[in-house]
Amino acid sequence: MVEVIKKGVYLYRGKSILGFEDEVSSSDIAGHLKSLGEEADLNSLLEGGEARKNTMAYGILTKHNVSKDSKNLRIKFDAMASHDITYVGIIQTAKASGLKEFPIPYVLTNCHNSLCAVGGTINEDDHNFGLSAAKKYGGIYVPAHQAVIHQYMREMMSSCGRMILGSDSHTRYGALGTMAMGEGGPELVKQLLGKTYDISSPEVIAVYLEGAPRKGVGPQDVALSIIGAVFKNSFVKNKVMEFVGPGISNLSVDYRNGIDVMTTETTCLSSIWVTDEKVQEYYNIHGRPEGYAKLEPGVVAYYDGLIKVDLDKVEPMIALPFHPSNVYSIKELNSNAEEILRVVEGECRKQIDNPSIGFTLTDKIVNNRIKVDQGIVAGCSGGTFENIVKMAAILDQKSVGSDYFNLSVYPASQPIYMELIKNGSIGPLMQAGAVVKTAFCGPCFGAGDAPANNSLSIRHTTRNFPSREGSKPGSGQIASVALMDALSIAATAVNGGLLTPATEIDIPEVEVKYNFNSAVYKNRVYNGYSAAKAEEELKYGPNIADWPQMSALTDNILLKMVSVIKDPVTTTDELIPSGETSSYRSNPMKLAEFTLSRKDPKYVGRAKEVQAVEKSRQTFDGDYAGLESLKEVLSSAAEVNSEEDLEQLVKNTQLGSVVFAVKPGDGSAREQAASCQKVLGGFANIAEEYATKRYRSNLINWGMIPFVIPASEDRAFEVGEYVFVEGIKEAISSGQEDIKAVVVSARGNRTITLQVKGLTEDEKDIILAGSLINYYTVNKNK
Repeated sequence: MVEVIKKGVYLYRGKSILGFEDEVSSSDIAGHLKSLGEEADLNSLLEGGEARKNTMAYGILTKHNVSKDSKNLRIKFDAMASHDITYVGIIQTAKASGLKEFPIPYVLTNCHNSLCAVGGTINEDDHNFGLSAAKKYGGIYVPAHQAVIHQYMREMMSSCGRMILGSDSHTRYGALGTMAMGEGGPELVKQLLGKTYDISSPEVIAVYLEGAPRKGVGPQDVALSIIGAVFKNSFVKNKVMEFVGPGISNLSVDYRNGIDVMTTETTCLSSIWVTDEKVQEYYNIHGRPEGYAKLEPGVVAYYDGLIKVDLDKVEPMIALPFHPSNVYSIKELNSNAEEILRVVEGECRKQIDNPSIGFTLTDKIVNNRIKVDQGIVAGCSGGTFENIVKMAAILDQKSVGSDYFNLSVYPASQPIYMELIKNGSIGPLMQAGAVVKTAFCGPCFGAGDAPANNSLSIRHTTRNFPSREGSKPGSGQIASVALMDALSIAATAVNGGLLTPATEIDIPEVEVKYNFNSAVYKNRVYNGYSAAKAEEELKYGPNIADWPQMSALTDNILLKMVSVIKDPVTTTDELIPSGETSSYRSNPMKLAEFTLSRKDPKYVGRAKEVQAVEKSRQTFDGDYAGLESLKEVLSSAAEVNSEEDLEQLVKNTQLGSVVFAVKPGDGSAREQAASCQKVLGGFANIAEEYATKRYRSNLINWGMIPFVIPASEDRAFEVGEYVFVEGIKEAISSGQEDIKAVVVSARGNRTITLQVKGLTEDEKDIILAGSLINYYTVNKNK
């Protein structure tokens, strides 16, 4: 079904595999090309490394790289997108750094806090702020319920060969020929200020699709199969996935988009697909024929690895709690329900780490069948036109029943909803008992359709992290999400909630012909690009607050360990919960109160205690009142020969909190996973590795040091220990990558080495300044 090949490979125009680098010679490739009527300069291609330049990714990245260095890229994007739990902070930061006008099209959508149901007026206050910012700075404002962020970008902003940056991790439009990346808000701020997105030239992995999916197998099934094969081994981490192969022609564009948007869950950097006449038709349908260009690799292209997907063999899949990579075929799960659910149940209990919560999955087995409680199809992955038309055909003249199981369907945009009404798909869904709602991302991140306690919800959305569906373990609540394709969700609905793969039911043949009506957007979306109105005033609600002041890095740093997370992977949802907390994303201090609340409820209190001591240190005048613990720790950690030495050490040593996690930052791009720690006085993370580039970048942009501790060092940190790093300012400034530190512990002091590798000059300056805001405040007039 999915084969992962961890060695370089040569492909012919993305259509056939010429051979693997250690198994094929120039003469072999020359013979193959000759049989195809092709000729190529193999000496330069194979020996000179030119074949690397024949990938689609290389061409697009090179076009957008404004530096002359092909190994260290400085990218400028063609357009950007944010939604209503990120754009306020981004614009506030850019404004404080000297923003005058949006230099590129910047789309502000309102698809996360759409319901305006939590916190009084604060959600709609943010929306008003967004519209006023679009007017003042020349942006594009998409009101609530019009479209989820990624569907609007697909319909209106994608173009072949372009690059788009979004402040949502699922910013992926590769199937439409657009390389897109999801990053934390500060990276968007850099683009707004005319700066660049700086990365090392990424490796490119070919995703070679062959064959055609069987009836009943949908895009989520293919995506989950790939995620299950590559996530745990980090095969595509921070790399570009380039989709090629003859199987692409057997997939509709909606199908391709459904696979593509889920590439985020592999931890790849971005994605790009071969384009063809079907993509051309997509652009024609959407009234943007100029957006199409044929994209394919060169005659011979070299890839750093290959994922081979036999579409014929893909089965309906399910990702069990609590990760999209926890993948089984539904058939396998149904055949071994007790065994599999008991194993997963045990793993989930460890992750929840709360014995008082009675988490179960095996109780979902009823008469030897798994019975689920809820079905949801929504957002950028599930709410596509094709998915919903096929669901309507399956549910036509059927019933979801009147028991506990319920089904909700969210078309991804108003134009899709309108066409579903016109082609008659909405009627069968409603008659069957499904509830059809407007474009909204809520079910994907816990702000809508939260199930009952201990329920199991099956969803065609993007993630199933712990409590992402909206439950609150701190209040004794727990529920679970399993990811599935819309077709199998519909099949399960037909059977009253009994888990059913769509390949086991009859699926009627349906015509999936789409007509796009642009008037929906023309009549409602504000498009002010290139028409900034500087005289417009930003509209502030009472919950919109500025960022607190942040101090620059001092000569030395003392870090108190306030949370130790030993899970193999820590998601951004665990660092800062999604769902109802998103209503406070425009108020840094209020949002910070939720930091790690579902993983380590004592974190906020511990961090505040450290922050209080640091505030006292900042006004230190030789009186150690309130600083006794700091005096004791520094005396133990450093060589102090006199009282004067100690006083100087206190003045030059910043005290902050630090979190240790094995592999933090999987999942969302939201910067608040880092900024909330900084607001509470966090100055660093220590990790064995970082799950994603974007989380590491978020730490840096908020002035936090992304330490890595090598495997050779003692990694057994405990809450309450201190880590003293003498000369940290000089180490960061000079680019020192191996940095000595002293751990002060009740177990006795120990010396360790921490690493900070690969910082760019700008990243060094941001950390030294204490945050991106400070960096731009100092440099905006230079």
